[in-house]
Amino acid sequence: MQHRDALPARYRAPELVARGGMGVIYRAEDGLLGRIVAVKVLADPYADDEGIRRRFTHEALAAARLSNAPHTITIFDVGEHDGRPYIVMEYLVGGSLADRLTAQGAQPAGRALAWLEQAAAALDAAHAQDIVHRDVKPANLLLDDDGNVRVADFGVASAAGLDSFTAAGTVLGTAGYLAPEQARGERAGPESDRYALAVVAFELLSGSRPFERESTAAEAAAHVNAPVPSAVALNPDLPREVEGVFARGLAKEPTGRYESCAELVAALRGAFDTAAGGTIVQRPQRRSRLPLALGLLAAAAVALAGVALGLSLLGDEEPRAVSTATRPQTVRETVTLEGTTVVETVTTAPPTTTADPPPEEPTASPSELNDEGFQLMQAGEFEAALPLLEQAVAARTGDLTEAYASYNLAFTRLSLGRCDGVLELLARSEELQGERREISRLRREAERACDGDD
Repeated sequence: MQHRDALPARYRAPELVARGGMGVIYRAEDGLLGRIVAVKVLADPYADDEGIRRRFTHEALAAARLSNAPHTITIFDVGEHDGRPYIVMEYLVGGSLADRLTAQGAQPAGRALAWLEQAAAALDAAHAQDIVHRDVKPANLLLDDDGNVRVADFGVASAAGLDSFTAAGTVLGTAGYLAPEQARGERAGPESDRYALAVVAFELLSGSRPFERESTAAEAAAHVNAPVPSAVALNPDLPREVEGVFARGLAKEPTGRYESCAELVAALRGAFDTAAGGTIVQRPQRRSRLPLALGLLAAAAVALAGVALGLSLLGDEEPRAVSTATRPQTVRETVTLEGTTVVETVTTAPPTTTADPPPEEPTASPSELNDEGFQLMQAGEFEAALPLLEQAVAARTGDLTEAYASYNLAFTRLSLGRCDGVLELLARSEELQGERREISRLRREAERACDGDD
């Protein structure tokens, strides 16, 4: 079929953009509404099966009910042209998570967790309406202009029988994300989508699928029989706490998995929180802005606390006074010659052998500094927490440790009645770990307390 004949005349200048599995996708212009859309057409050999065509249309109409759900791709139209069903949906230019994995491999934890939270919201909303995706994989997690995930192809897998591994030739390219029950030929349920999302999470964070094998059949069998591998072994930068999350998320039996997609992702984020020292979540007590004089005194006190704390990090020894032997000394000498008295002033250089060695730099890591600061925050000792968190942020690690330290420092400054840098710290934390309710709440608190400026 020629491109111009594949779609109704309403969809102009169709351009083939993807082919694979059970669908062919075109980019086209909706001549009626004047917008660019994506049109998915049922591909051969499925289009010749009347039963599949009916199921395709039925499932597409069911999936269209989810168009207003969060992070779900919008479906504009469902129809049939020349005996071939099609779905018209919004056209997204950001590619898919499969594209990102192919180009970049494992993703930064903050970015991966944000994507997973968005996908989880869409899947849980579908499950609430008794719709199961059945083919959750990175290729079906699309990115919009802002880099946010939209889940596509709800119900399409079921229409083609992809929920059954025993359907010949229907799982190519999908076996890597099949739940064990699907690989056994059993019907998929919400638990199967949760399992698949755990596979996606494993791949985003480690760079590899958990049961990756050379053949489709071997990979499907591994989902059923093989133990869950170590994600940390594949990516040593991951905290060991994620291992328990993946063990449950990839449980062989559906009843052993998390009860929702959101719970799975929350457990993953909690693992990173624990490893990085945590992010305080309660709102700061509202305090009035400090008068300038008090603010300067508070700043001086913090500076002194920072000096004292910096010394305490060096060890248990008391700071020593500088020896006077290390300073230049002026000595007056009287020299008497026959008939003459001469008074000389002589300045001697300090001895080089008795000078104290330069102080050592603190050896605490950014994670340790953030963790200690966090503990002080929980005890309400914000003045003591401040210099620790400032040191942790200054290290600029570019990972979740910096994300949490930035949030904690913003929280601490606001709790001390200070606004300097608070909004910038929150923006940095959000950049590294994605959107979080805690960040949004603290930002609103800062904007109210600081009149919208730092």
